[in-house]
Amino acid sequence: MAQFSRTWWGKQFIEALEAFSDPARLGRGRSYARNGKILKSSIDQNRITATVKGSINPYFGVYKEPRYDTTIEITPISSSDWSKAIQHLSSKASFVSKLLMNEVPDNIEDVFSELGLHLLPQSEKDFKTTCSCPDWSNPCKHIAGVYYLVASQLDDDPFLLFQLRGLSKDVLKAELSQSPLGKILSQELTTQEVSVQPSTSFYTTVETEGVPEKMSAREFWLGTHRLPQVVEEPSSVSLPAILIKKQGDFPAFWKKEHSFIQVMEEFYERVKTKNKNLI
Repeated sequence: MAQFSRTWWGKQFIEALEAFSDPARLGRGRSYARNGKILKSSIDQNRITATVKGSINPYFGVYKEPRYDTTIEITPISSSDWSKAIQHLSSKASFVSKLLMNEVPDNIEDVFSELGLHLLPQSEKDFKTTCSCPDWSNPCKHIAGVYYLVASQLDDDPFLLFQLRGLSKDVLKAELSQSPLGKILSQELTTQEVSVQPSTSFYTTVETEGVPEKMSAREFWLGTHRLPQVVEEPSSVSLPAILIKKQGDFPAFWKKEHSFIQVMEEFYERVKTKNKNLI
């Protein structure tokens, strides 16, 4: 299973399937996915279609490799329930920050559970599957193979899980960006880099300002304008290591089996520990 899912959400997707599916058929489906038996597949909203290569079996009179059409539909969450879930997610900074940076929080299922919902599949009722093969069991090995293919795609795009539940990535991010916490984070993520300007000197240029010829002691110490009675706190929020966290645990250039963010956190911790006497 490790070959098909590196992330926790991909693994939990498979674990959820194993909870109510025949392990033997899932094993054969895993073999189908590993050996390239799934010729093509596509995802349209919550519907997955695939063409799977069958097996030659002279005993049953099958002398040519058959092609089977497989369809999987995942029950979507209703629009009203999605509105409740987004409102709940938007109230927590940890969820907003991770989702806007292409990462799914590992405790996100708790939010849906509090609302009586679930993001990950829980039972056979969450699926509607068909396959043109003669196997009467559901899931058959062809459907099981597509399950594992979807789990591997979830590693690359965790927001595919939201799409399969009826909410696209763009809509989710747009809704989160409109929340108070989302607006602050969006400003940080979209901040333009300041271009480097050449300087003629390494030192700050001294600017002179004229001083009145006559000034009373009162004006010298108190000034001409009163200081504000209340100092407002800045509204901007800085996120540590935002450039590293922006692409999530598995950015496109990262081909390892473990989290890129976790590796960088361990690296910085080692540097900090090694040079703690210099800080």
